[in-house]
Amino acid sequence: MSPQGRDEKTRWRAGRRGVVPSARGAAAWRRRIRGILAAVLVSFPSAFLGVAASAAPPIPPEVTVYKTPTCGCCVKWVEHLEREGFLVRSIDVVDLAPYKAKAGIPERLGACHTAFVGGYVVEGHVPGDAVKRLLAEKPAIVGLVVPGMPIGSPGMEVGSRKDPYAILALGRNGETSVYERR
Repeated sequence: MSPQGRDEKTRWRAGRRGVVPSARGAAAWRRRIRGILAAVLVSFPSAFLGVAASAAPPIPPEVTVYKTPTCGCCVKWVEHLEREGFLVRSIDVVDLAPYKAKAGIPERLGACHTAFVGGYVVEGHVPGDAVKRLLAEKPAIVGLVVPGMPIGSPGMEVGSRKDPYAILALGRNGETSVYERR
C-alpha cells in the first residue's frame, strides 16, 4: 500500500478535483469498466434488446385505395382510415373495374372504392376498426365488403342518421358471410 492507502497497481496524482488516477491508471480503469460492461451485455442481452425493441413505435399498416377523382365520400373514408392510424396511399383512377376484377369483387358487392391492405381487399365503406380486426385475426378470406353506400358508415355520415348495415367477409369463390353488423 502506498502512503495514501491506494493500491500500488494504480498510479494516482493530485489534481484540482482531488486525488484522481494518472493517465496510465485511468487507462486501466477504462479497460476494467469496458470489461464489466461487456460481461453485463453478454450475460443479459435480452434485457437490453427487449428495451430497445419495445421502444420502437409500431409501423402502421399501409392501405392502397383506388377511387375516382370526383368521389367525396371516398376522400372522407380515406381520412377516416388515417384517423384510425393507417398509412393511406390514395390513387385516383378513371375506371375501377380492373381493380375490382383483380380483387375478385362480384359486381353485386361493388362500392365506390377498392382498397388493398395486408394481402386483403377492402371494398366500400368498411370501418377502420373492422380492418384492424381483419389484420389481427388473419382469416382465410379474400377480404371485407360493405356493398353500396350505407348512410352512417365511415365516409357516409349524414348528421346523426345511421342506417344498419353488414360488413361481409368475401370468400375465395365469391361467397359471402356476415363478418360484423353495425
